[in-house]
Amino acid sequence: MRDGALQIDGLSKRYGHVTALRDMTFEVRAGELFGFVGSNGAGKTTTMRIVLGVLTADAGHVRYDGQPLTIDTRRRIGYMPEERGLYPKMRVGEQLEYLAQLHGLTARAARAATHAWAERLAIAHRLGDDVQALSLGNQQRAQLAAALVHDPAVLVLDEPFSGLDPIAVDVMSDVLRERAAAGVPTVFSSHQLDLVERLCDRVGIVSAGTMVAIGSVDELRAGGESVLVVDAPDAPTGWADTLPGVQATRRDDRGRTELRLATGTDDQAILRAALATGPVREFAHRRPTLAQRFREVVTHQPPEAEPPARTRGRRRAIPTQLARGTRRPAAAEDGHA
Repeated sequence: MRDGALQIDGLSKRYGHVTALRDMTFEVRAGELFGFVGSNGAGKTTTMRIVLGVLTADAGHVRYDGQPLTIDTRRRIGYMPEERGLYPKMRVGEQLEYLAQLHGLTARAARAATHAWAERLAIAHRLGDDVQALSLGNQQRAQLAAALVHDPAVLVLDEPFSGLDPIAVDVMSDVLRERAAAGVPTVFSSHQLDLVERLCDRVGIVSAGTMVAIGSVDELRAGGESVLVVDAPDAPTGWADTLPGVQATRRDDRGRTELRLATGTDDQAILRAALATGPVREFAHRRPTLAQRFREVVTHQPPEAEPPARTRGRRRAIPTQLARGTRRPAAAEDGHA
């Protein structure tokens, strides 16, 4: 089946006694912005490096458009590593042109794409400078240009918003939306959950190397505890403590009662109980934020299960065009996943 999606199916990876991934499974659909979130060491970077072919999985598969990834397919992926992956003593423009040609563009096309993306990302005036002479934010812009310069069919971005000022965040957000609107499946990791909540079509929450929750932002928020705010000035203190589904209550400094509700609680029953005590001036339902849901999901994960046994096989060489940004030994990166 060809559908333009990036499919990650049952990936497992161990480093000695450390389990980096356990049956990691999700899909990034064509034209979708997918937020890939988790704590440090959860397995995000390991997953991305397996997609790129920099690491080999012990088990599982990665497919694009229904087909297993090949070297040619991976040349069509735009990758942005979390750490600075560009050559610090090489000029920005020369480097972008070089990387574009590694991905198959002619010298003329690479030069045109370099200038187009440099203009779009506001670094055209720095193309003649060494990468190391740029600020961290401009280095991040240059890295995004390197991921986009060959017009990729898939985008895999590891912490692309790290170190950016608000203007640069807006520019990068617009670029990602445009790429998704053009049909490009785009997956990015970020610890800025408010940004993920605002940008993404769907979000996957990772814990201990496993996808533990996935869905749209509204679906994820609906699955958690919500807060009902009831302003009933004549209601006595503790009026809702014994109602079904109410897990905790609190009076705020304005005299309103905040009720923390279990999933599926009948709001109308609570409203009727409030009305029985007197007039209700306000009745508002607050869903949890994505950050709150993230904390709930990750905190309540069961202990790690024993992963599948590692399969034997020869270690694959790292293609030159994909090796940038992976100078540390593979085992050392696990704590930065």
